[in-house]
Amino acid sequence: MFKRFFTGFVILLLMAPSVMVAQKDKIPYLAFNGETTQLMVDDAPWLILGGELGNSSASDPEFMAKIWPDLNAMKLNTVLAPVYWELVEPVEGEFDFSSVDQLINQARKYDTKLVLLWFGSWKNSMSCYAPLWVKKDWKRFPRSKTKEGKPLEILTPFSRNNLEADKEAFVKLMEFLKEKDSDQNTVIMVQVENEIGMIPQARDYHSEANNAFNQEVPQQIIGLLKEDSKETQDHLSEMWKSNGEKVAGDWEDVFGESLYADELFMAWHFAKYAGELAQAGKNVYPLPMYVNAALNSRGRKPGEYPSAGPLAHLIDVWKLGAPAIDVYALDIYDAGFNHWCNLYHLPNNPLFIPEIRNEPGNHARVFYAFGEHDALGFSPFSIEDTTDPANAPLTKSYDILHQLMPLLAEKQGEQTAGVWFNNERRDTSFVMGNYRFHFKHDYTLGWKPAAKDGSEWPETGGLIISMGEDEFIVAGTGVVVTFESLDERTEAGIGEINQIEKNKGEWIRKFRMNGDQSHQGRHLRIPVDEFDIQRVTLYKYK
Repeated sequence: MFKRFFTGFVILLLMAPSVMVAQKDKIPYLAFNGETTQLMVDDAPWLILGGELGNSSASDPEFMAKIWPDLNAMKLNTVLAPVYWELVEPVEGEFDFSSVDQLINQARKYDTKLVLLWFGSWKNSMSCYAPLWVKKDWKRFPRSKTKEGKPLEILTPFSRNNLEADKEAFVKLMEFLKEKDSDQNTVIMVQVENEIGMIPQARDYHSEANNAFNQEVPQQIIGLLKEDSKETQDHLSEMWKSNGEKVAGDWEDVFGESLYADELFMAWHFAKYAGELAQAGKNVYPLPMYVNAALNSRGRKPGEYPSAGPLAHLIDVWKLGAPAIDVYALDIYDAGFNHWCNLYHLPNNPLFIPEIRNEPGNHARVFYAFGEHDALGFSPFSIEDTTDPANAPLTKSYDILHQLMPLLAEKQGEQTAGVWFNNERRDTSFVMGNYRFHFKHDYTLGWKPAAKDGSEWPETGGLIISMGEDEFIVAGTGVVVTFESLDERTEAGIGEINQIEKNKGEWIRKFRMNGDQSHQGRHLRIPVDEFDIQRVTLYKYK
């Protein structure tokens, strides 16, 4: 569970050269803190305490003006907001970025950063935000087709016209952002398209798609498979080996006849399309760029979910096809939060959750994401629909995390860990420094009626930061911590626990908690429904 990383900041050398220029020019960029990738804004780490707007909200500046006070009350430091191709280019070749301009001005008023979501060729697989002049001219801008020849409301990625039209608009957006914002860094990242994927079949059967399917598998993919390195994903390697490890041939020759071969083929071409779009934008204004995935859960087969997008089992292919994409992010709407985090937090990919269902539990999950997985950010969807935003549980978690910055960002990596509990996950243990830490759900104490009456246990979570050999900060909600010395000859004792709070940039001690709050030195506790930061000093005795 505990992570080991190098120290110090190193620019992410494997990224496109344009990102390296960004550091010099002070626009946002990605960098390494040891082996932890971080988003740098104004040359300092920026952890996104975010919220994503509902699909339509950003299309109405007057509506946005009404909800900004609520977004501010929720302690967001970043809002994720769509930019709609159909609104910025309603007439071919005529561009109107007034809505984006107003959005940026509003964000500045509330001292909030923006991540812009480009709703271009695809939004949740479909081409619903393409301009009407694109939709109507289906001969010039062709659609994907089913195996039976039925056209879909999905622009085919095999059309050069589709890509060039999208690319022209995207480049114009990046030109606008450079002129408007390069000296203020309000916009810190850009999402390229939204939840790309093929549905209701695993692949496109447009004539150009069929031609591409019968062509040779690109040598970049064959080369990756021949290396058979530890980084090569098992899914890809097994497909190739089970079909004879062929080093030449079309997609069916090399990978066999299956829905998964169809999906792999589409993933390559979606990646090429999105990658060319991203690179064109970076050539103008090299902000960090990412793509997001609608997850393939519940045992569904390709075609039953948005197939071939930047899914966990296809990241290798996407990275080959789209080197200009910096981060592969996930949208979480299914159970198993820790499972999805593990799939996307990789040695070559930082965890970023730009979209998660706006539901109870996020207030606990966010501590786990930042503490255990060094997340770039966390962002519930349709954030403006949050009930009682100033007092929402997530608001209280964000308030805690605001206080922990920039400390948390500086310590991410080997000096942090995170926990997340629910009705099934109730405890965990790990080593940090000279101690073993035992974290448990607060209800394991059995002190509250709901812990024993058969009620569903609420989600709880926390994080820990090492401050020195015997000094640690624990923050979160609904957790209990006990401590064990790794030296079997000694016992670990609690020297003192202080509730702390940041006031005007300085840490102050509020309560000394060595009595009932720590059960007379038996544990550190943050009860369910309470949100706290506690600093504990440990010692050893015989």
